[in-house]
Amino acid sequence: MNRTVLSILALGAAGAVAGQTQAPQTAAPQAPAAAAPAQVVSTGAAGPARVGVINVERLIQESALGKEAFARVRKLNDQKKDEADKMAKELRDMEQKLADQGQSLADDKREQLQKTYQERAISYKRFGDDAQRVLEEAQKKELQQLENRVLPVIQQVGKEKGYTLIFNKYSGALVYADEGADITDEVLRRFNTTIAVPEKSEAPAPKPAPKPATTKKPAGN
Repeated sequence: MNRTVLSILALGAAGAVAGQTQAPQTAAPQAPAAAAPAQVVSTGAAGPARVGVINVERLIQESALGKEAFARVRKLNDQKKDEADKMAKELRDMEQKLADQGQSLADDKREQLQKTYQERAISYKRFGDDAQRVLEEAQKKELQQLENRVLPVIQQVGKEKGYTLIFNKYSGALVYADEGADITDEVLRRFNTTIAVPEKSEAPAPKPAPKPATTKKPAGN
């Protein structure tokens, strides 16, 4: 059940992050168009189910932890973009040199310049591919950490308010939802005030107690 809810959150969050960053020479990953409903809380009581909706993108973009995650991914994106721009400028300079001086250069000099240009062009393409992969991995890691911390808050609000189902408001599976069913404000307020639920981490193993010091008795005369 939790895995399903996490995937729902990831679909909305990925779209939010993709709108904020763009890797060099490649488009940011897009979230799938549709998502299945996720059962978050079941009251176990008879009667009609109470259904809520949540704006996942808004939760990711406006929460304190979401903004921190955006900032880290954006910083990495800017670093990669600066590197890509520098490499692109070097290629343009070499192209200009070949255009301006290619015919006047000695054959061996011209061939060496062309070879260097081709090597730099390959390196530039490889850098763009690597940068895209690094940014996608960073985005995925940030989203996973954020989801791990916000999911318990959504479940807590759902349980307290008696919701049986909570949908991602802007998933393709949802056609209509009354504004009264939107619990984004409550989840966002709770998430920001409590800074969600701290991630579980393994407690460090206790250090073994130091052995008592032993004194060496002097040899008898």
